[in-house]
Amino acid sequence: MGFRIIKTAAATLLSILLAAAAGIPNAQSAGLLAILGVETTRKRSLRTITARFSASLVGLLIGCILFYVLGFHYWVLGLYVLFGFPMIVKSGFKEGIVTSSVIVFRVFGQAELSVHVLLQQIELLAIGLGSAGLVNLIYMPETGSVISGIRKEVDGYFSVIFKQMATTLRDPSYLWDGKELIGANEAVQRGLTAASREMENHVIHPDEAWNVYFYMRKEQLESIQNMMQLLSQVYRQLPHGDMVAELFDQLSGDVLAEEYTGRTERLLEGVEQEFQQMELPDTREEFEVRSAILQVCRELALYLKIAKRHKVPVEVKPVKRLSSFKGNW
Repeated sequence: MGFRIIKTAAATLLSILLAAAAGIPNAQSAGLLAILGVETTRKRSLRTITARFSASLVGLLIGCILFYVLGFHYWVLGLYVLFGFPMIVKSGFKEGIVTSSVIVFRVFGQAELSVHVLLQQIELLAIGLGSAGLVNLIYMPETGSVISGIRKEVDGYFSVIFKQMATTLRDPSYLWDGKELIGANEAVQRGLTAASREMENHVIHPDEAWNVYFYMRKEQLESIQNMMQLLSQVYRQLPHGDMVAELFDQLSGDVLAEEYTGRTERLLEGVEQEFQQMELPDTREEFEVRSAILQVCRELALYLKIAKRHKVPVEVKPVKRLSSFKGNW
């Protein structure tokens, strides 16, 4: 907000000076137009300036027709608002209603319809909105470091979440308040907003990498929530749970890497093979718990599939067998 105020002040001063140098009466009106044209991103600035300029031309046309037919009376301004505003909205330039009003009211103040007066208003539009656009295009604050910080925050939350899930599998009586899940969701939303703003600041070749990353994390959060619901059904400690817990221990480290290492995926394949070689459960209780653990593995596979689709894969050395695994893979 502070930087936007500085940009607005610069655009306002520049437009007033240019309008005064061009000999336009009431040059301060250019400053008002500049204030209306300053935006938070380059793309939004271009859209806003185009809409405001087009709306002003439509409003100027309607205003001139009304002034020519009915004269320069105060009640005619009321008619302009009554008929002009809906026409501007229907034209698709709703953002430019205020800007068009500034121009039309200037024509009313001069009480004259001439080519010189009309060209003067168009020149004022070009100076006011052009100054705002110029300031916006010259510099926008870099948000790369901010987004990178949000990414580290999200990755940190995910790492803690997986550690907590591993603890829950080893000790089903362990209570976790899940605050990291809430924090991760809030951080992902902030990341999506910042990434969208970063893309709008690159007019020609926007980089979608950050957007892709945060949308990936958003998808994975849904998968994590599903895994947590399944973990609530694991009310008894089993060797199967210990094996899957070590998967989450591995994943808590892998999630901090920028590339897709594939370690957890290979370990998961080994765990599933081990499950197939084990004897069937003897009791209903064991069946229910093992079923929930198996479904956690299925959901974990979906989580890893999302990561593999969006992250850049990297070649890594074969992962050593985890301590609780009996087979060789």
